[in-house]
Amino acid sequence: MISLLKKHAQCMLAFTVMFSAARVEASTAQTKNLTELTVAQDGTGDYKTIQEAVNAVRDFSQQQVTIHIRRGIYPEKIVIPAWKTHVFLLGDDTANTIITNADYSGKSLPSNAETPGKYSTFNSYTLQVKGNDFRAEKLTIENKAGRVGQAVALHAEADRCVFNDCRITGNQDTLFAATTNSRQLYQNCYIEGTTDFIFGDATAVFQNCVIKSLANSYIIAASTAANQPYGFVFINCKLTAGAGVQKVFLGKPWRPYAKVVFYKCELGSHIAPQGWHNWNNPANESTAFYAEFQNTGSGADASQRVSWARQLSPDEMKDILLHIFNKKDNWDPEAK
Repeated sequence: MISLLKKHAQCMLAFTVMFSAARVEASTAQTKNLTELTVAQDGTGDYKTIQEAVNAVRDFSQQQVTIHIRRGIYPEKIVIPAWKTHVFLLGDDTANTIITNADYSGKSLPSNAETPGKYSTFNSYTLQVKGNDFRAEKLTIENKAGRVGQAVALHAEADRCVFNDCRITGNQDTLFAATTNSRQLYQNCYIEGTTDFIFGDATAVFQNCVIKSLANSYIIAASTAANQPYGFVFINCKLTAGAGVQKVFLGKPWRPYAKVVFYKCELGSHIAPQGWHNWNNPANESTAFYAEFQNTGSGADASQRVSWARQLSPDEMKDILLHIFNKKDNWDPEAK
């Protein structure tokens, strides 16, 4: 009887050792997957869809989790939830790594939706970002709904968002840079649309970007809060237009305290001489802050600008550049 118990104990010890080793091995693999994941439609990666990879990221991660997205067209409607922090979507290359969808305001919700109804501007997105410390690079984010009204490609409302070398394409309301407490940086990006295709109330910098207007309309509809010091700042950007586009306003105030600055940008001939529009409400002229500094190109002539727009002094512009992203956290958006 004693020998049987000893044998049983030995077996249990061996099983415990094997089980512990398996747990360590699984834990090691999981730790690796928390920082590096791969999405590939052909099944050669960790996941076949981007949303599956996002869902696999540890909640409230304190370290960057890179999701490598291999070339392909991904027909997905993606949400980065608020609890999925430090997510980095990294495509193989901008032209061939495409996230696409075609929802738009007024389109009927899917039959399996919890509440029947229609999409609005605020849920028509292709990609919605709520998790802080988000990065995206070498991706195309598009809304293919066409000219059917508001149809958002990118809806970003997290704090400390960085988009580098991305294409953000659509028509009306292409890019929704949302929420007062959100800071966003767009570098070397291409953004196109028809009407109000960059809009929202975030503090956002667009640096070395190409902004293409596809229709005679407005580029920006800012809704900056009254107590918010900065809204949208465009630095060294190039404003271009599609064929036949001849009269585009830089912006109109979606909310009375809209704030927009163009700094050393190249403005094409499609920019209306007046530059800015009060959205048919003269009261907006005393609250909106629309300004330019050392822009170039045939659309940069300030002689016919509306009287309530501003041409900034070097000291005023320096102050904006120094403080636009300042907060107690000393966020450096260019840190990897």
